[in-house]
Amino acid sequence: MNLLTIDFETYYASDFSLSKMTTEEYIRSGSFEVIGVSVKVDSGDTVWFSGTKQETKKFLDRFDWANAIALAHNAVFDMAILNWHFDIRPKKIADTLSMARAVHGTEVGGSLAALATHYKLGTKGTEVINALGKRRIDFTADDLARYGDYCNNDVELTYALFTELASGFPISELNLIDLTIRMFTEPVVELNAERLEHHLDEVKQQKSMLLDTVKGTEKDQLMSNPQFANILRSLGVEPPVKISPTTGKEAFAFSKTDEAFKALLEHENPTVQALVAARLGIKSTIEETRTERLLQISKRGSLPIPLRYYAAHTGRWGGDDKVNMQNLPRISKLKQTMKAPDGYRFIDSDSSQIEARTLAWLAEQDDLVEAFERGEDVYKIMASAIYGKPIEDISKDERFVGKTTILGAGYGMGAVKFRSQLKVFGVELPQQECDRIISVYRETYPSIPLLWKQAGRALDAIARDQTAPLGRAGVLNVSGYAGIQLPNGLYIKYPNLRRLVNDEGKEELVYDTKKGKAVVPNRIYGGKVIENVCQALARIVIGEQMLTIAKKYRVAMTVHDAIGCIVPEQEEQTGKEFIEMCMRMRPNWAPDLPLNCEAGSGQYYGDC
Repeated sequence: MNLLTIDFETYYASDFSLSKMTTEEYIRSGSFEVIGVSVKVDSGDTVWFSGTKQETKKFLDRFDWANAIALAHNAVFDMAILNWHFDIRPKKIADTLSMARAVHGTEVGGSLAALATHYKLGTKGTEVINALGKRRIDFTADDLARYGDYCNNDVELTYALFTELASGFPISELNLIDLTIRMFTEPVVELNAERLEHHLDEVKQQKSMLLDTVKGTEKDQLMSNPQFANILRSLGVEPPVKISPTTGKEAFAFSKTDEAFKALLEHENPTVQALVAARLGIKSTIEETRTERLLQISKRGSLPIPLRYYAAHTGRWGGDDKVNMQNLPRISKLKQTMKAPDGYRFIDSDSSQIEARTLAWLAEQDDLVEAFERGEDVYKIMASAIYGKPIEDISKDERFVGKTTILGAGYGMGAVKFRSQLKVFGVELPQQECDRIISVYRETYPSIPLLWKQAGRALDAIARDQTAPLGRAGVLNVSGYAGIQLPNGLYIKYPNLRRLVNDEGKEELVYDTKKGKAVVPNRIYGGKVIENVCQALARIVIGEQMLTIAKKYRVAMTVHDAIGCIVPEQEEQTGKEFIEMCMRMRPNWAPDLPLNCEAGSGQYYGDC
C-alpha cells in the first residue's frame, strides 16, 4: 500500500477555531472551509493544492485512498475532513500524534513542533498565524504560495516523524490507532434528539427545584459540612472522607481538590450532581452540559466517539472533544438516547473483573486464579475468609465487603483508606475491623503482597538503570531507565525516577508528570506499580479483543473494559455470541489467564 501523508489548512478566526470549539463542531460547521491541502505519496515530492471544494475533491480523487495508508499528525482532524467533506475513507489510518503518545507519553509534548525539535527533523513554520480571519478568496497568490510552503513543510515533518516512530512500533498498536480514529471519523452511533430534549428538561427542572430548596434553607446549610453531609445521605450517598493532614483525623472531603467529591459531579443521580455543583459554585452540572452538547451534535449528524489513544501512561484510552464517554455513568439516561442505525443492533460487552483476574494471574496466586477459572464467586470466597463462615452462609452485605476487598485491596490499599472507601458505598465499619479485613486479605492471598514488594525492588532497579524480575516469568521486562516493557513491546515509563523527602520527613520515590505546562513529582510505590501494570495488561487484552471483533463487526466505542459494537439486526444473537467468544479469548502471552465477560444487546446503548 502507498503511504499518503496529508495535511489540511482550514479557515479559522478569533471566534471560530479549535480553541473555542470542539473538533466535531468546527468541522461540521457551515463556516468551515478548506483553504488548501498538501499530499505526499511515499517519499515523493509533496504537492500543495488550493481550490473550491469541488476542485479540491477532484484533486484528492487522484490518489488511491481505498488502497493506501493515510498519515497525518492529529489524524482525527484530517481524516474527519476527508470523510465528512470529501467522502473519502482510506484503507488504513496512521497518526504520529497517537504514536508519539505511546512512545514518549508526556515527556516530549505532542505538538508537531515539539516532536520535530526532539528528533531534530527541522522547524515548523509560523505562516498559519498570518491566516487568521482570512477566507481562501482573501489570500493573494503570493500569500497562498507561502501558505502552501508552510503546509508542505508540515507534511514533510510528519512523514519524517513517522519514519522515526514506526521503527519497532507494534503493528497491533498501529491497528488500534486506526480503529480508535475511525470511531470518531466514521461514526455509526445515532442520537435521538427528542429523548435528549426531554432529558435536558428533566435535568434543568431537577436542578432548579434543588437550588430553590437550597436557597430556602439558607446558604449556611449548603456550606456547613455536617448539614451538607446529611443532605447527601438523604440521597443515598455516603459523604466522602479523608484524613486531615493538619489534625490527622478523619474529615469530610468536600473541597474542589478532593477527587472523591468531584467524582460526585458524575453521579448517576442528577440531583446529586446539582447539589455538588451548587456547593462548588458551578452553574451547570456535567449532566446538563453533556446533554446540551449531545443535543447539538444530533442536529449535525451521528455521534463521533472521541477517544484519545494512549491517554494514560498505562495505555488506556481517555475521553476527548468535551464528550467524555469514559466518564458516562454506568446507569445513565443518556445511554437511552444513543442508538444503532436502522436495521442494526447495539451490543455492549463488558470484561468481568479483568484487573482482579490479571492481578491474581500475574502474582501466581494460583488458588484465586483457579477460582476465577471455575467461575466461582470469589467475592463470597473472600467474605468467607473474612467472617470465618461457610460460603453458603454469606449474606449480601458480607459479600459486598468481600467484593470491595477483592477489587480495592489488591494494590496495597491500607486499612484507613479501605474504611473510607466502604463509607462512600454506605458501609460503615470500625477502624479495627478494617485493619483486620486488610490483614485477612493479605494472609489469604500472600503472593499478591509479595508482588508489591517485588515491584518496589523493580522501581529501585529502574532508578539505577538496572534490570529486575517482576511478576510471572516472560510477561514483563524491567529495562532500566526505559521502564517496564509490556507484552505488546511498549513501555510503562517513570521519567526522572528519583528519591525525595516529603513534607513528613519520609523518603519516597517520585517521577515527573506533566500537568498543563508544569512538571510535578508524582509519588510511586510497589502497589501503585502493580496497579499500573495490571491496567496496562488489561488494556492490551481489550485491545487485542477489539481487533479480533473488528474483523467481523463494527466496533463503535470502548468504555474502560467494555466494547460497544454494531451488528446487523438479523445477527443480533449470533453476533452477541461471537463477541462474547472474542472477549473470552486468551492472548498468546497469557494462555492461562482466566477471562470472562457479560454482554447485552438492543436498539439503544442503554438496552444492553
